[in-house]
Amino acid sequence: MAKEWILNSVMNRFQLNFKRNVGPTSESIRKCAPKTIDEWREYYFKNDRTKEHIEELGKKLYIKITEVIQAEVAGITEEDCIKYMLQMVIDRTFDGYMTEIQTIYGQLEKILNVKIEPAPDEWDRLFNIDFFIKIRDKFIGLQIKPINNGIQLPEIFKEKAIQEETHKQFTEGFGGKVFYIYSVKVGEKKEIYNKEVIEEIRKEIKKLEKE
Repeated sequence: MAKEWILNSVMNRFQLNFKRNVGPTSESIRKCAPKTIDEWREYYFKNDRTKEHIEELGKKLYIKITEVIQAEVAGITEEDCIKYMLQMVIDRTFDGYMTEIQTIYGQLEKILNVKIEPAPDEWDRLFNIDFFIKIRDKFIGLQIKPINNGIQLPEIFKEKAIQEETHKQFTEGFGGKVFYIYSVKVGEKKEIYNKEVIEEIRKEIKKLEKE
């Protein structure tokens, strides 16, 4: 099993199984439509690559493993391994955490200085909300919608109209309004598209705090 993993990893890394090396195998086998492996073997060696060519690729694979990979492995020190484990556990975990809080609700939490929590599954199903803000004994609902090439604003507005009744029910039951936040990806970062909603949410928070 370990041997196969090494062979497969190195073969893929150096692209020895790519089309330019072994030919269009998927297309060829469909053209051949073999009943036995012998039929396929004969067809392939006759129409795609010779047996000698594949054997040469095998020899090249052996060189990559015994010379290139072996030299790379020999160059790895204990310190390299320690640094890598620390990087995986500390650095990359931190990077993942920062990415998470930089999402839309993370941005809103900082801007509004309130705790924003994921909605329970039941609220998601019944009221079509993704997150909520708790103000005393009342709740504000938030629904975040991404805007991209696949989801356009007219479609989202149509969906919003359909969901208005459930959002009305949420307000009647929990006291706060439901707000739509549209997000767009700018480079590698998500940003709030309808920034005016921030002030609307802030006003709703102040209103509920006074009630």
